[in-house]
Amino acid sequence: MADKTTLEAVKKALEGSPQRKFKESVEIAINLKDIDLSVPKNRIAEDVILPKGRGRDVKVAIFCGGELARKSKEVADMVITPEQIDEFAGDKKKTKKLASQTTYFLAEAPLMPLIGKKLGQILATRGKMPRPIPPGADPTQVVTNLRKTVSVKSKDRKTFHAPVGTRDMNPEDIAENVDLILKRVIGRLERGKMNISSVYLKTTMGPAVRLM
Repeated sequence: MADKTTLEAVKKALEGSPQRKFKESVEIAINLKDIDLSVPKNRIAEDVILPKGRGRDVKVAIFCGGELARKSKEVADMVITPEQIDEFAGDKKKTKKLASQTTYFLAEAPLMPLIGKKLGQILATRGKMPRPIPPGADPTQVVTNLRKTVSVKSKDRKTFHAPVGTRDMNPEDIAENVDLILKRVIGRLERGKMNISSVYLKTTMGPAVRLM
């Protein structure tokens, strides 16, 4: 169950923004303080599986062959065979389009060096390098979790954002997502809540509502 204060802030953010003609995202903005983010170990880099999902389609592509490719066709949005890697490597425009249309990539572990060499220049700069999976693994659970995952990253900035759902989701569900992200971020900070200056919630086009 969501924290009461969080739920009130979510409702206020939703009520304060007029309906739009597109599906608005709901985002959390976290502002840190008293922390040196030039030191890599102090940076936030968390993949959070949202308990209530993201509220929108998340596209997952898998680089793989053989048995893993057969299993992946049933659960992934796209399967890219080892033979196709060279094809993408020779067509930067096609690879850029693939990267922009795909939320997450997975890859059969032995293919990772080849992908890094052939496609790394495009995928890595967009934060889209694949996550490795063992050749004999069942990709079903991995893909299912990725469809509910958001990446929460501060990099070297004290203010950073993450999606927590969409406007058409139930406020209670959005609030649960918010609570989990905050719990994970606070758990990573050296001084916990003391390293947080403020937290805001907002829809894509709406005003920001302060939570903390």
